[in-house]
Amino acid sequence: MSRVVVGLSGGVDSAVTAWLLKEQGHEVVGVFMKNWEADDLEDDCPIARDYADVLAVADVLDIPVQQVNFSQEYQDRVFAYFLAEYEAGRTPNPDVLCNAEIKFKAFLDYALTLKADFLATGHYARLRGAPGQRALLKAVDGNKDQSYFLHRLSQAQIAHALFPLGELAKPRVRELARAAALPVAEKKDSTGICFIGERPFREFLQRFLPTRPGLMRTPEGQVVGEHQGLMYYTLGQRKGLGIGGMRDAIPDVPWFVAGKDRERNELIVVQGHEHPLLLSRSLEADDAHWIGPPPEEGRLLAAKTRYRQQDAPCEITHGESGTFRLVFEQPQWAVTPGQSVVVYDGDVCLGGGIIARGGT
Repeated sequence: MSRVVVGLSGGVDSAVTAWLLKEQGHEVVGVFMKNWEADDLEDDCPIARDYADVLAVADVLDIPVQQVNFSQEYQDRVFAYFLAEYEAGRTPNPDVLCNAEIKFKAFLDYALTLKADFLATGHYARLRGAPGQRALLKAVDGNKDQSYFLHRLSQAQIAHALFPLGELAKPRVRELARAAALPVAEKKDSTGICFIGERPFREFLQRFLPTRPGLMRTPEGQVVGEHQGLMYYTLGQRKGLGIGGMRDAIPDVPWFVAGKDRERNELIVVQGHEHPLLLSRSLEADDAHWIGPPPEEGRLLAAKTRYRQQDAPCEITHGESGTFRLVFEQPQWAVTPGQSVVVYDGDVCLGGGIIARGGT
């Protein structure tokens, strides 16, 4: 059987991944990645407690385990990009970059130095086909599918990847963890970005980027309030705007962020979920990455412009220098520059790019 390095995070998904592979007869080595120097954020990102859970799981499974520090790589390859995008007024998705640059680049390189045949993680996704021609597929459990976050992987990376949970529903993973007496069987799933944790997002960004308050206005030019800094807001945002009691406002109709004017440092807000400025029939994307051949033009495909979104039927047109355009059958809500748009052909994840702008 194969020698498999498993990325153990201290959660139930990676623990069951290691258990499944050992049950299949593989030689399993557990590795815990430290991707952030906790400093004063340690209470929000309990690295020490997660590593203690990893050690407890490894003890039950009787597998070797070690810790490796990729904090510098994370700072250079992910966090610097994260800050630059927010400073530019966009809304990045660092989890996508973390998978491509850390888990399946820095970590994969490390796993290969351990003479591993494969690197396995607790992602919910599936792989199909021979090395060099492998396809990335959605997980069986549609509620947990994470192919969106894996769409920037290359053929060289997925040639060494294993996703044992791709065929399982999350309740079944919990059942297996209990049956195997894994100490993390009931541990709550982690959410969000680890280096931010439960800390308020604005407070976190203030540690790294200067705050530039400005005016909040309607598309017609009416000033309705002040924003605390464009970087703190994202398209479609409703909460935290602090708009109320406007004389010309429509009663009981909520306000949403609809745009950013960086030259004037102004936040554009509108009333109503279905306001035309929140709807896009098309989008432009750049920094395209395709797992296999680029998708054919003229075919009906589907895309997600955010993780928790239903597949939206669309057609693609390829541009120059890694750009492409998607035209949707139905308008898409709050298409957000900086976010990833991921393209699918049925269950097959084809790849995607970074949203540059929405269009009519």
